[in-house]
Amino acid sequence: MAKFCCFGSEAAGRASASSGKGKGCQGQVKVSYGFSLVRGKTNHPMEDFHVAELAEVKGNELGLFAIYDGHLGDTVPAYLQKNLFPNILNEEEFWTHPDRALTKAYEKTDQAILSHTPDLGPGGSTAVTAILINGRKLWVANVGDSRAVLLKGGEAIQMSIDHDPNVERGAIENRGGFVSNMPGDVPRVCGQLAVSRAFGDRNLKSLLKSEPDVTVEDIDHTAELVVLASDGVWKVMNNREAVDVVKRFKDPQTAAKQLIAEAVKRDSKDDISCVVVRFKM
Repeated sequence: MAKFCCFGSEAAGRASASSGKGKGCQGQVKVSYGFSLVRGKTNHPMEDFHVAELAEVKGNELGLFAIYDGHLGDTVPAYLQKNLFPNILNEEEFWTHPDRALTKAYEKTDQAILSHTPDLGPGGSTAVTAILINGRKLWVANVGDSRAVLLKGGEAIQMSIDHDPNVERGAIENRGGFVSNMPGDVPRVCGQLAVSRAFGDRNLKSLLKSEPDVTVEDIDHTAELVVLASDGVWKVMNNREAVDVVKRFKDPQTAAKQLIAEAVKRDSKDDISCVVVRFKM
C-alpha cells in the first residue's frame, strides 16, 4: 500500500484558508493540480477537507482527488480524508471492477464511522472522489452535494449526482421519514439535513444511504480539466460558469483560488473548497 499525503490537511481542518499544488505524468498525460479552501462566514470551525495526490500503487499511476464537506462538526470529514482512499484501494476488485470497489468501500467506511460514533460525534459529511488511473480513466464517486465537473470536448460534464432530498423523497418516506420544504429554505430530510445521502449522521442513518453514484470517463486529448468542489461553489454558480472561470488560468492553484474568489464575490457564505486538475497530452 502506498503512503498517502493529503496536502494541507492540517490547514484544511483548522485554518481559515489553505492552498497548494502539484504535478506529474501518467504515461503520455501530464497532470497538474491545485487546491484551495476558505472558511465560510459562519461561527463553526472549518468543516471542508480535501485530498490531492499523485501516487504509484502496484505499478499503476494514480491521481487521488477528493472534497469532503462536513456538517455538525469536522470529525467525519477528517476521518474520510485519512481513510476513504486507502479503503477503496484495499478492495480486491479495485483493479478489475472499480465501480464495485468504490461502492463497497464507501459503505464499509460509513459502517466504520458509525461504529466510532462516540469518538466522531453525531455529524456527517458529503464526499466526491475522483481517481485517475494511468492517465486513461477517470472514476468519480459521490454521496451528497459536493460535485465533480469535467471539461471535455468543450462541454461541462457533471460526473457526480447531487443527492437532493426532494429527488429521493419516495425512498425517504418509505423508510419512515419526511422531507420538509419550508419557505426560504432548501429541502431537508426530517427538517434537518439538506442532502439525502451522506457519511455518518447516526441519528438519521435509517433514512439515509451511503451508497455512491459512480461514473467513468475516458481521458483523451479532448479532456482539459476536472473541478471538484463543495456546495459553497455550486450554490452560487452553475457548472458552465465554474469551468469558464477555471479554464482562464493555466496554473491550477491559481484557478482554484479564483473560483473561490468568484464564489465569495457572489456572496457564498458557506465553507468553500475546490480541487482543479488539468490534463495535457
